[in-house]
Amino acid sequence: MKNLSVLLISIFFFSCQQKENNKTAPNSPAPVVQKEKKQENTQIGDTIAMNFKNEKNVFLAEGHLDSLNSKVYVQFKNEDLGKLNAQIILDAGKGNIRFNQIIFPDKTADGPFGMDMKIPLQQKGTHVLIIGHSLMADNPYYGNFKVQLNIQKE
Repeated sequence: MKNLSVLLISIFFFSCQQKENNKTAPNSPAPVVQKEKKQENTQIGDTIAMNFKNEKNVFLAEGHLDSLNSKVYVQFKNEDLGKLNAQIILDAGKGNIRFNQIIFPDKTADGPFGMDMKIPLQQKGTHVLIIGHSLMADNPYYGNFKVQLNIQKE
């Protein structure tokens, strides 16, 4: 009986130490198809960074106002002096939303404006537009909107 148990234990240990030859075919990765990513100006948090112009040389972005983000900050860099034409476009047509202020690179500000704004840009650098509700009117606008900026050089 002792010899049989020693034999079984030794067979067990030898069988556990043998390596199996399970060679599987390596997984060849599927070809990666990269779609050409369209450059867009997107809202992150409460800020839209206008970095890309469309084919008409206009900054265009979609934004969203809600109860958490009651103001949206639109940043754009102006390299040339000129005139800024800005618009807020709503799907619903009208709403209590406007350009509250523009902050110039020297930290001075102007405003309030309406849904359309035309103002000369007399400084180079980063400008900030603040979009929000008019506090003097009822029914603040919550939802999606588009903002369009067109800078005409002098």
